[in-house]
Amino acid sequence: MTNSWVTTVDHKRLGLMYIGYALVFLVIGGVEAALMRIQLIAPHQTFVSPQVFNRLFTMHGTTMIFFVVMPLLFGFANYLIPLMIGARDTAFPRLNALSFWLTAFAGLLLYFSVLGASGLYGAGNAPDVGWFAYAPLTSTTFSRGHSTDFWTLSLLVSGIGSVGTAINLIATILCLRCDGMTLGRMPLFAWLILVMAAMVILAVSPLTAAQLMLLIDRYLGGHFFDTQAGGSATLWMHFFWIFGHPEVYVLVLPAFGFASEIIPVFSRKAMFGYPVMVGATVCIGFIGLSVWAHHMFTIGMTAQANTFFVLSTMAIAVPTGIKIFNWLATMWGGTIAFTTPMLFCTAFLFQFLVAGLTGIMLGAAPLDWQLGNSYFVVAHFHYVIVGGILFTTFGAFYYWFPKATGRMYSEALGRLHFWLFVIGFHLTFDFMHMPGLLGMPRRIYTYEADRGWAIWNLIVTIGVVFQASGILVFLANLGWSYRRGTPAGSDPWDAWTLEWSTASPPPDYNFAALPAVRSRRPLWDLKHPEDPDWRYE
Repeated sequence: MTNSWVTTVDHKRLGLMYIGYALVFLVIGGVEAALMRIQLIAPHQTFVSPQVFNRLFTMHGTTMIFFVVMPLLFGFANYLIPLMIGARDTAFPRLNALSFWLTAFAGLLLYFSVLGASGLYGAGNAPDVGWFAYAPLTSTTFSRGHSTDFWTLSLLVSGIGSVGTAINLIATILCLRCDGMTLGRMPLFAWLILVMAAMVILAVSPLTAAQLMLLIDRYLGGHFFDTQAGGSATLWMHFFWIFGHPEVYVLVLPAFGFASEIIPVFSRKAMFGYPVMVGATVCIGFIGLSVWAHHMFTIGMTAQANTFFVLSTMAIAVPTGIKIFNWLATMWGGTIAFTTPMLFCTAFLFQFLVAGLTGIMLGAAPLDWQLGNSYFVVAHFHYVIVGGILFTTFGAFYYWFPKATGRMYSEALGRLHFWLFVIGFHLTFDFMHMPGLLGMPRRIYTYEADRGWAIWNLIVTIGVVFQASGILVFLANLGWSYRRGTPAGSDPWDAWTLEWSTASPPPDYNFAALPAVRSRRPLWDLKHPEDPDWRYE
């Protein structure tokens, strides 16, 4: 049985392996965050040393972005896309398996440094250069061991796996759609994954190139980022953020896809403005590639460069705002069922709106000059990643759990998870804005007692306790429901997309006969032949 999972090329198993792998690293990254918050709970704490704090900071950021959120989203995409478009598997099943194992090895490679010579807590080589690894911190002068090498090789391998997955998803969506499923009839989740995959290829490739240049600097005497030998530390920042900010949209577009599938089903209404939603998605893909340097307003770029990135940052709010209005219009007048998936998506709408507003604030170069590199930025970033991505991902877990397992989850535990996590989220990240406004820099391991930051850091850390409790309830719900949940049937939500037309869990071949569709809601056509959806297209 175990060997069949190791050698599998089935997209559903690989999707579940991605998700399981990400959940393990979610726990690891969450523990790292909790240790940092304990250190910052009060002034002059000595819970961890400055060196260990830097290691925790580096490992937490790298783990959460590259080995939690990306594998989670790739896992859902792998599992759902062939089912949604009426295909038997992805276009390149062996490439799919290779991409997963590359990603899995990359995460282990990062943590090999922790295991060596006491690693994180002793004299080991756990990386301590921040998840962004700015030059010259990564030079041999300031990083003498192999910590940066582990970090660099880990992201290099992970990037190759990510690009392989992206190519596979694009080929699958463009080439394997079932009969009648035109691009205009695809589920919105498939559209958002298509744009996300294109952005992965365009955004991860520059990061891979930068990693290779860094290895050349460290081992072959190159000077790409060595300012004392004619290189440029700013060059690394450009390469990293050419990846780093499009990466935010790489992560948030699948989250938008989750919301776009869950909200219509639990509102009992078709998605409002489908063509506009697709157009907004494509616009986000294009504009998202041109906003990276708003992370660099404080380095002293020219006024012209600052102006361009201010305008592009403001512009990307337009298609994002369109999506929020369309989701709200879908809910308006609907018969809303506030089950756990819908609760998480409703919370997402509010939290992502706030995240967007603080993003617009930081997009103004003069204000960013004041708030850049402060805890205000940390709060904004987590409002996007946790409030925008993790909330909808939790909703997706509960929505598609019956499909993957054949069993229903516990609604009571799901609601407990929701309220614990939403309370913890707001305690942590709402109040994290305050020390940032008061001038608390990011990346510091302690602070003076007279700064006015102590009370805010205490509240923030209390919020982490609530979030951790919510995660534990979530994991317990998954485990309990998998073993003892009530049978779900093939379509417990009375949904509309093709994955709900097959058994739960789906067979190896997905569909006994490949389906043919005539509308954006093919199951609606089958359930309501007297009033088919295609009449309204």
